[in-house]
Amino acid sequence: MRAVWTIVRYGLEEALRRKVFAVVLLLTLGFLGLFWLGNHYAFKDLSGIGQPAGIDPRDFAGSFIFGLAMFATLFLGVVLAIFLTLGAVRGDADRGLLQPLVVRPIGRTTFLVARFLGTVGVAGPYVLAVYFASMLITGLTGHWWPDRILTPGLELAAAVAIIAAISLLGSVFLTPTANGIAVFMVFGAGLVAGLLGSIGHALNSHTLEHAAKIAAYVVPVEALYQDALRQITADTTGLTRFVLELGPFGGAFIGGWQVRVWALAYVGLVAAIALVGFRRKDL
Repeated sequence: MRAVWTIVRYGLEEALRRKVFAVVLLLTLGFLGLFWLGNHYAFKDLSGIGQPAGIDPRDFAGSFIFGLAMFATLFLGVVLAIFLTLGAVRGDADRGLLQPLVVRPIGRTTFLVARFLGTVGVAGPYVLAVYFASMLITGLTGHWWPDRILTPGLELAAAVAIIAAISLLGSVFLTPTANGIAVFMVFGAGLVAGLLGSIGHALNSHTLEHAAKIAAYVVPVEALYQDALRQITADTTGLTRFVLELGPFGGAFIGGWQVRVWALAYVGLVAAIALVGFRRKDL
C-alpha cells in the first residue's frame, strides 16, 4: 500500500509541476460563470417563450440546460483524466523517469494500478463537485431539480474513469501527443454515435438506433453519459419526455443496469490488456 501511495503522490506532483490543475481550475470557473449567466437569462425569459401544447416549459428548459452542464462536466473531467495519464508510461520512460519506479518491490503492475487510482481519485471527486455545483445553480436559479440526484453524477464519474483506463492503455504503446489525440478521438466518436442514435430515434430508424447502441457499448463512456441523461428526466412523461429524448441534451433512450455492468467489465478488460502490454514492453 505504501508503494501505491508513493506512485500516486508522484503522479500528482508531476501534474502540479505541469500546471494541469491550474488549467482545469480556470476552465471550470469560466464554465460555471457562463453557466450561471445562461441560467439567469434562460429562466428569466421563460414566461415569454411560447411552447407547444403538452410540453412543460420549465421541465424542458431545466433538463436541457442541466443536460448541457452534464456534457461540459464530462468533457472537463475527460480533459483532466487525459492530462493526468497521457504520458504515464511511454512519456516518462522516454525521459528516464519511469525506470527507477518500476523496479522491485514496486513493479509494473503496482505502478499502473497506482496511476489509475490516483487519476480516478482526483478526476472522480472533481466531476462530482462540478456536477453538484451545476445542479445547485440550475435549482436555485430556475427552481428545477433533476428526477435522480446522485446516480447521474456517479455515472459521469465512472465514464471519466473509463477514459482514464483507456488513456493509461494508450500510454503503454503511444507517445503522449499521439495518445492524447487518440483518446480525444475515441471520446468524440462516442459522442457522435450518441448523436446519431438520437437522430435515429427521432426518425424512427431502428437500424441507426441499433448501430448507435453498438458504438456506445464499444466505448461505454457514451452509454454511461446517455444513461445519466435518462436519469435526470426519469419521471418526466408525455410529449416533454419524447422531445427531450430526441437529444442532444436533457434526455436519452439508451440506458439500464446492463450499461453499468458492462462499464465495470470494460475497465477490467482494458486494465488487463494494459498490464499485459506493459509487462512485455522494454523500457
